[in-house]
Amino acid sequence: MTILKYYYDLLSQPSRTVYMFLKLNKIPFQDCLVALRKNEQSSKEFKEQLNRFQKVPFIHHGDFKLAESTAIVSYLAREYRELVSDHWYPKNSKSQAKLEEYLAWHHINTRLPCTTYTLYKWMTPIMTGNPPNEKVLAQYEGNLVKGLDQIKELWLSQGPYFLGDQISVADIFAACEIEQLKVVNYDAFKGRPELKAWLERVRDLCNPVYDEAHAVINKIAAKSKAKL
Repeated sequence: MTILKYYYDLLSQPSRTVYMFLKLNKIPFQDCLVALRKNEQSSKEFKEQLNRFQKVPFIHHGDFKLAESTAIVSYLAREYRELVSDHWYPKNSKSQAKLEEYLAWHHINTRLPCTTYTLYKWMTPIMTGNPPNEKVLAQYEGNLVKGLDQIKELWLSQGPYFLGDQISVADIFAACEIEQLKVVNYDAFKGRPELKAWLERVRDLCNPVYDEAHAVINKIAAKSKAKL
């Protein structure tokens, strides 16, 4: 059997998504940890031998190399179709298309605003020694508010999960992005009880894998909260 090598860091939202997908579907893989905090992905050797994009997550499946979390999940759903439950990544053409509709929407409308706000508020003081520019931060927060409101209005108005009555990998992709906001003590659920209830459903259905994947982020969030 060809060994699936999974390269990741659980600080990364997409890394957590693919990690959970692998674990929840009992897809066997070899742990290959990449320490982003040590900048391991920036070396010439990393680019030439592991991943030309110099990002995580990515996989090596024998001689086949693949990056980008949505592409990885799609590949795994095909390669391990006997293990992947249909609700996670539907085989039906129309159901699969609806899932991939969200995955295409996700990058700009969920991941970008969550990541931009979090990185700017969290990393700016670390890298510069100065607080973030309030005007810039307010602009990023405005984009974040819009993205969170759209999740509630566009994806959770028709059922308990993004695709309706059953959880899918779309829910995990979104949940991992929203969880990242905890490191800057941003309350994504203020005025959005539907969003909070949805995330609790996702966590309950995915545990203990969910909490395992988010242990590092929860620890950072706890330290950040203690400083307030």
